[in-house]
Amino acid sequence: TGLTTAQRVVTVQKGPLYRVRGSHITLWCKVSGYQGPAEQNFQWSIYLPSAPEREVQIVSTMDPSFPYAIYTQRVRGRGIFVERLQGDAVLLHITELQDRDAGEYECHTPNTDERYFGSYSAKTNLSVIADTLSASMAPQALTRTEGDALELTCEVSKSTTQHTHLSVGWYLLQGAGEHHAKEVLTLSKDFILKPGPSYEQRFLEGDVRLNKVGNTTYKLFIGGVKPSDQGQLYCEAAEWIEDPDKTWKDISHKQTERTSLAVVSQGRDLSVDIAAAAERSLSEGDTLQLNCMVGAPKSSSRYFKVIWLLDSVEVARVDPHGVLIWSKEYEERAKLGQLRAFKPSNTVYVLTIDEMGLKDTGTYSCSVSEMKTPGDLHSIQTNVSSGIQVSVKPIGYHMRLSVTTSTPWVTAGDPLIFHCEVQGAAGPVSVRWWHLPPQHPGHRVLVATMERDGTLSLDSTYQDGRTRGSLRLEKASSGTFTLVIPSTLDEDDGGQYRCEATQWSRGRNWTEKGEAAVTVSSMPGLHATLRSRTATVRHGQSFELVCQVNASYTLEEMPASVRWLFQPSPPTGPLHELVRVFPSGTVVWGTAQPRFQGKAQLTKADSSFRLYIHSALPANEGTYQCEVEVWRRNILPLGQPAASSSSNAVGIKVVLPESKLQVATKDSSVEIASGNAAIECSIVSAQHNSQFAVTWYLLPLLSDATPLQIIRASYSSILEYGSEFSSPAQKSRFLSQRVSSNIFRLQILSANLRDQGRYYCVVEEWLWLVDGWYKLGEGTSGRTELKFKLPGEQLQMEKAGHSISAREGEEVTLPCRLQGAHLPGTRFSATWFQVKSSGSDSALLTLHYDGTMEYPQERLAGRLYLRRPSAGDFSLTLSSVEREDAGAYYCQLQEWQQQSEGKDWGLRASARSGYTQLTAIPPESTVLSRICSSPSLLNFILYLPLILILLLALVVFCWYCKFRK
Repeated sequence: TGLTTAQRVVTVQKGPLYRVRGSHITLWCKVSGYQGPAEQNFQWSIYLPSAPEREVQIVSTMDPSFPYAIYTQRVRGRGIFVERLQGDAVLLHITELQDRDAGEYECHTPNTDERYFGSYSAKTNLSVIADTLSASMAPQALTRTEGDALELTCEVSKSTTQHTHLSVGWYLLQGAGEHHAKEVLTLSKDFILKPGPSYEQRFLEGDVRLNKVGNTTYKLFIGGVKPSDQGQLYCEAAEWIEDPDKTWKDISHKQTERTSLAVVSQGRDLSVDIAAAAERSLSEGDTLQLNCMVGAPKSSSRYFKVIWLLDSVEVARVDPHGVLIWSKEYEERAKLGQLRAFKPSNTVYVLTIDEMGLKDTGTYSCSVSEMKTPGDLHSIQTNVSSGIQVSVKPIGYHMRLSVTTSTPWVTAGDPLIFHCEVQGAAGPVSVRWWHLPPQHPGHRVLVATMERDGTLSLDSTYQDGRTRGSLRLEKASSGTFTLVIPSTLDEDDGGQYRCEATQWSRGRNWTEKGEAAVTVSSMPGLHATLRSRTATVRHGQSFELVCQVNASYTLEEMPASVRWLFQPSPPTGPLHELVRVFPSGTVVWGTAQPRFQGKAQLTKADSSFRLYIHSALPANEGTYQCEVEVWRRNILPLGQPAASSSSNAVGIKVVLPESKLQVATKDSSVEIASGNAAIECSIVSAQHNSQFAVTWYLLPLLSDATPLQIIRASYSSILEYGSEFSSPAQKSRFLSQRVSSNIFRLQILSANLRDQGRYYCVVEEWLWLVDGWYKLGEGTSGRTELKFKLPGEQLQMEKAGHSISAREGEEVTLPCRLQGAHLPGTRFSATWFQVKSSGSDSALLTLHYDGTMEYPQERLAGRLYLRRPSAGDFSLTLSSVEREDAGAYYCQLQEWQQQSEGKDWGLRASARSGYTQLTAIPPESTVLSRICSSPSLLNFILYLPLILILLLALVVFCWYCKFRK
């Protein structure tokens, strides 16, 4: 119970660290207190100063796909790699530090513990600084006799802003093993002089010293040279910086050119040394010059034979008379002038090789033999110089290429800028730029080409300047090529961009490649919101609509257009375009609402578009919307927009001038015996310049009847009849007239009892407002009841209601009978009606007083009969009952009397029967349905249980009384 779980701790090299551009650097990271396998995994990331919150993944020990595109190529090429020191410790290597490698590095260890406990990552800062260290020493070829003094001077300087120390030392190279230099004497970073092992005793004796003169001059002094000092001497300087963990790190090294020292032994006075007049690492076609220097006292009176050797094989010889003899395999090149050998003096011999080839690579040396006389065949003494290694590289070997970009992270629409720097090219260079899109691995797209003569060509994808702008490929200096893509389209323009530089020489070519990665983010979203200070404006009042654009950029930064849409009220279809303003400022008006052009004002601000409407009209009432489109920067002419947004809809209501219409609302009645009838409608007050539309309605006498439109006269006197009054006969009987400026009259010609009811009018007030007629309001008059006054007494009819059921297909008779006597010489007419839900009764059959029959609905003529078994019986027989026949029926009787012999018949009296309810029973109806359709039988069945209970109670009561007696 006393045990506790260890806490994971990740430790990284403490920062901030300063390292020199171009150097090989390492960062260590280790983890402790972990659970799980002994071999832990590590993941390295960086947070760049330009985006300190954004993690950029570099390399992982477990996931090859971990690196982001900007580091993929360097990781694959081992330019960046992780070295495992042990299971829980690693080193991050960056073999050639670049400026873009500066930032905050994070080392993360994926969890292998049972639970999260402790730290799983650690961070350190790395700054990349310029390499300002320089070291120089003039190259010399010196010959000293054993015991002579030697002094060499080395100039060392730096201009680093950080606090650093210098160390300066001399080294000696002997023989062909140039990688095994012997340390002579070094002034360390701690200002301590440290001799090499072979010079330690001489240093203690004061024979080897190092003196610092001034700030930058360091001098090596050897009091008496020895044959062991013979070789090539050079100076090496190192710059050191103290890291936060108190350790010192060498961040830069520089070597000087070499000085050749030949030491002539006192017992054997012939010394030989060889030196190259230039770099010994050459390219094909370069020139090599070697100097063979002979050291001997009184050399002018002595005779020497010199042999030039390549890998111990003779190339040429110069005899004591100065005669030059070439080896057989070199004769042809010598005849072509590619090889030359001569002696400027008795102690200096020169070999020159023009147009070096790969076969000229090797170790060169010279052998010097002293002859007693010029013609002797045997030498007195012979000495061979140390070898000098010369390497010849193919053309292009020294060419180096680096690709950088100043735009590693951009937004769609921003430009991309790349720099391709070519160094060490020995001839004309052509450059090709390729795009390696990340969405198509292994695929590449040619962007642009610059030939050796400067001719520029673009691939077809990039020739259209309307998409990405006019690409530029420029040669900024002798070795720097710049590619500018003015405008990116979208994320697909991101990825790797490759520069291929090809050097041409002697009919051959060599190509170097380099890449730089960029990330293109999509254009940020766009959102438009439409608003207005008020949703209701008065006629003639102005109003403004503001289309507010919410984006991470202003409308001044990006080409933007606005499209204003409008839908009138009430809607007549989809929204249509009022006006469009293009990025260039061009305004194009729509044709659907031409009157807007003279009334609208358009403005644009940093984040909004505005539409101002002067003197609003009713035609401006409706729904408004704006659509905003934004294009990428730097693209002209415009192509497809990069982002767009439609705003919400905003409704604007235009309030018309207030109506002053008042219509007389007092109810009245009109009573006539026969003939024509007139109903009047009066306007009490209205606008002086208004026009009126009048609609007449009839409200039948039924309590729940629906008003029926008779006729409507518009403000322009156009007549429109209601559906119940649209027959030619009805149109000829109902007329609308304007009697005066404020009185309208409905004329009913040949009025009859069917015209009875309550009449009223609805008056609409219309006013002309600039662009059309508009309805200001309406008023409804009082009811005028039309009555008929008949000369005779009211006919006596059966008023009681009836309920009749009939099976479909059967025949049924609906009762209608006169009661009491009637005057002789009179006649009767009878009309049967079926009550409709609209309140307008439908006439089925009419028996005129002259005995003629009329069937208003011809389809029913074959099923309706008036059999009249007696003079006062007008019952209707309906054959073949159908489901649609169900409903309420009644009959209306009219008594007619001739005024005098030969005169017309006049209406004397009228009466109407009660209602008869007809129920149609389907053929498959059961007894239960008959019961339900018979109200009396249904009532009996409903009350039967109550009757039985009362009878049972009566029996119990009687039994009780009998028992008490």
